[in-house]
Amino acid sequence: MKSESTQAVESFLASARKEFDTFASSLQAGDYEKAAALITESRSQGGRLHITGIGKPGHVSAYMASLFSSTGTPCYFLHGTEAVHGSCGQLEAGDVVICISNSGETAELKATAMAIRNNGCKLIAVTGNPDSWLGTYCDACLFAGVGEEGGPLNRAPRNSILAETLTLQTLSVALQMEHGWTPQQYVRCHPGGKLGQLRDSEQ
Repeated sequence: MKSESTQAVESFLASARKEFDTFASSLQAGDYEKAAALITESRSQGGRLHITGIGKPGHVSAYMASLFSSTGTPCYFLHGTEAVHGSCGQLEAGDVVICISNSGETAELKATAMAIRNNGCKLIAVTGNPDSWLGTYCDACLFAGVGEEGGPLNRAPRNSILAETLTLQTLSVALQMEHGWTPQQYVRCHPGGKLGQLRDSEQ
C-alpha cells in the first residue's frame, strides 16, 4: 500500500504535467511581441530592464534577471517591497520593469507598481489574471495562469511558478534573437564551466 506522501507526490506530478502541458500549448509566439518591443525600444534610448515580484515570484525575478542578463539583455532585480523604501532609486525614467504576480492583486506589488510608474517607467505584467488590477495597470501583459497549484491544500505556489518561469524564459528567447546574441558574446559572459567553451561548430 502506498504511503500518503507517495500518493501526494504522484498526485502533484500528475497535476504539474497537466497544467504545464495545457499552459505551454496555449502560448503563441505573437503573445510576446508587445513586451519585447517595449524592452527593445527602451534599450535603444538608453533605458534598462528591471524585474520584481513579491514572495515566491520574487525568487523567480532573481533567476530571470540572471537569465536575461546572460543572454544579451542586461536586467536588474528590484526588491518587491524595498522598492517603496528607496530602491526605486535604481530606476530612471524610460526604464521598463517586469512585475510578476499570479493574482495580480497583491497589495505590496500594487504599491510598488504605482511607485515604478511615478518614476517614469513602463510596466510589463506577468500574471495568471490579465483582468486583474496589475494586468490592466501595466503597459503590456503576459499571461501565466494555471487551473490549480497542486500539492497538499492546493495553495502553495507550485504550478503557477512553472508558468511564470516558462513565459519569462520564452520572452528571453525573443529578446536574445532581437539582439542577435552570438556564441562568442555568450561565452564572454560565461568564462567558467562548460558553458564558457565554444563548441566545435561555433569556432
